[in-house]
Amino acid sequence: MPGMDLVVMFLDPNKWVDLFPTIVTEARTIHVLEAGTVGNRHGSLQMMYEQMHILSPLVPPREFYFLRLCLQLEPGQWVIADVSYDYLKESGSPPCAWRLPSGCMIQDMPNGCSKIIWVEHVEANDRIQTHCLYRDLICGSYAYGAERWIASLQRICERLAFSTAVPPRELGGVVTSPEGRKSIVNLAHRMVKIFCSSLGMSGKLDFRQLSEGNNSGVRVAICKNAEQGQPIGTVASAATSFWLPLSPQNVFNFFKAEKSRTQWDILSNGNPVLEISHISNGADPGNCISIIRPFIPAENNMLILQESCTDSSVSMVVYAPVGIPAMNVAISGDDSSIIPILPSGFVISGDGRMDTRGTSSSSTSSTGSNSGGSLLTIAFQILVSGSNSSSSTEFNMESVATVNTLISTTVLKIKSAFNCSDLD
Repeated sequence: MPGMDLVVMFLDPNKWVDLFPTIVTEARTIHVLEAGTVGNRHGSLQMMYEQMHILSPLVPPREFYFLRLCLQLEPGQWVIADVSYDYLKESGSPPCAWRLPSGCMIQDMPNGCSKIIWVEHVEANDRIQTHCLYRDLICGSYAYGAERWIASLQRICERLAFSTAVPPRELGGVVTSPEGRKSIVNLAHRMVKIFCSSLGMSGKLDFRQLSEGNNSGVRVAICKNAEQGQPIGTVASAATSFWLPLSPQNVFNFFKAEKSRTQWDILSNGNPVLEISHISNGADPGNCISIIRPFIPAENNMLILQESCTDSSVSMVVYAPVGIPAMNVAISGDDSSIIPILPSGFVISGDGRMDTRGTSSSSTSSTGSNSGGSLLTIAFQILVSGSNSSSSTEFNMESVATVNTLISTTVLKIKSAFNCSDLD
């Protein structure tokens, strides 16, 4: 991707979230102090806000108010620098994280690509508030370090490149046109963004005491959803994270594999599934989008859209049921932004610990090649009532119990599949 394209995306908060959906939950421009020179954005200075996360309900997000400066050092070379700004001085409480001068240098290359040098310089008081499962990952700088930003950027840029360069072998079968392929890719990207955002569980009626009371580690919440592109009504969400003594690559391969779905997908009732369309969106074969047909007699009008993605920092498998009429809209190349979608899925990362067994426990395509194990986050979302239904406390608790049982049963099935049933 040319450097100027990256500069434009970095200075636009909506495109910034699109570039880094696995890191940035929310971003906005508070005030533009200098617009910068037309054509190269030299001198652009703006005050911004962003919320960052590591895709687990056990770890609170980081929030930053910061100044972002863009300078063109010479033709084809830019530097974009961030530094925290005490925007909420009157609040009295010091921020948990403070960004010292950080950012990246972008340099155009002759082949139309860009060379990126990234620096993260952050002070954070994480050790006190970080869940013990994630302490090594966060305090070891794996979670928010420069490597994670670079890995995520490289994967997304590959995704954009693959969306325009369509392999001929992928235009057969269900998706028969470049327009249909693009529409499916856009729908899958929106699905991943919604999934990542849901893990923050912000702005929802929280039932954390249910989780704490039974020590299940499951975070459950209820929210009223009215956003376009998602089902309208009351949504029950549940998420949990736990450790597995396996490499992130092995865990990712398990969830990505079509044949192993019956071992964890309760909703399929043990029935097999068939991938009817496959779209590659990266050089790594783990980066792909699938349209899956479940063989469930009661759900013969439903398909599953699934995106699998992996880089050196994190791997994910995100999926959502989509009705056949809605899927046909996307396949035909029409606008897929209005198709309601409610995703669930899995996030896999290394645990940040060194492998003490004398053998490498993960490959370079998963977080931390020297990791001693994996951190797995599971999140489910289900629509429990439509837009016209009234919500009551009793109804909410029934919904909470349903989604809590769903995720707890799935955890047991996963541990059984990996022969780890004795893990707490």
